[in-house]
Amino acid sequence: MASSSAAPPAEEQPQMEVPNVGIEAESVEASDSDSAYGDDLESYTTSLKSTVLNYRFENGRRYHGFKDEGAKYFFPNDDEENDRLDLYHHIQSLRLGGELHLAPIGDHPQRILDIGTGTGIWAIDMGDKYPSAEILGNDISPIQPSLVPPNVKFEVDDLEDEWVYSSKFDFIHSRYLACSIRDWPKMMQQAYKFTKPGGWVEFQDFDTMFYTSSNGDYKPGNLVEEWASKIREGLKKFGVEPDPGPKIEGWVKDAGFVNIQSKTLPFPIGTWPKDKMLKEVGAFNLIQFLDNLEGMTLRIYTNAWGWSPEEVKVLCAKLRPAFKNPKMRIQHNWYIIYAQKPLDAVD
Repeated sequence: MASSSAAPPAEEQPQMEVPNVGIEAESVEASDSDSAYGDDLESYTTSLKSTVLNYRFENGRRYHGFKDEGAKYFFPNDDEENDRLDLYHHIQSLRLGGELHLAPIGDHPQRILDIGTGTGIWAIDMGDKYPSAEILGNDISPIQPSLVPPNVKFEVDDLEDEWVYSSKFDFIHSRYLACSIRDWPKMMQQAYKFTKPGGWVEFQDFDTMFYTSSNGDYKPGNLVEEWASKIREGLKKFGVEPDPGPKIEGWVKDAGFVNIQSKTLPFPIGTWPKDKMLKEVGAFNLIQFLDNLEGMTLRIYTNAWGWSPEEVKVLCAKLRPAFKNPKMRIQHNWYIIYAQKPLDAVD
């Protein structure tokens, strides 16, 4: 793997305050020889998994081509990545007890916008749940299926451009846009503009900070933290916000929304939690990291730090056993913020 001398060190950054949300670990301790999840994880996740036009090619991975120079997205849009995104849809729904959203939008919403819809799976599920609604999903990559419910449509668009819609929405939703957006305050202002008075918005997102709350072996300076730090600082080189989660509530308030509600939920990585639901979330979360570490790393490390694809592959090979080590008890935070546009709002 490349050493830190492969690129100039990032400037010292102030430490971000990340809420430490406790997860109780199972009382059964791993033995000294049990340093990684093995056959048990494979059988566990195998059974769980059963439940559930323009492109560029770089280093063997496919990326979006629409407005590539001005709106570069640093993760792939090929089948491997799309499978990971669909798996994350399941993880997030599971973490919410099967819900697709928390905002109280009522039983018969009329217009719903899903910004950065990705594979479109959330919009499709919403179309099934709310037949009264016209649902529009937009994304910079045309990777959504063509066979969808009749009330669901998709369009290719850069959501950081000026939005142009003929009418406003009852509900505007986004999730998992961390490491994607350059100007979050502008996006919030546009969401406010195109939400009906009394309508709702909901943002579900992450930061790039890992930690342990259960006396795990995860310590500052380990390989996983070094990897995440270079992802974070690499994206900042291109003006992309890597850590929107804890900042969203402030942006929503500044945009003019009221009745703001927020939740911070921990996401474990691995099957170490005692709680059955968190154990399942952790198993899937570990798999989505392991399955596509190279996809999450390749474009950022090669563009921002000058690494070769071979160096990235070596790094990812070393990261996998670190992620799989149950003694680490790694977790990260998911932030959910929903809010309402004032009934008396005048644009």
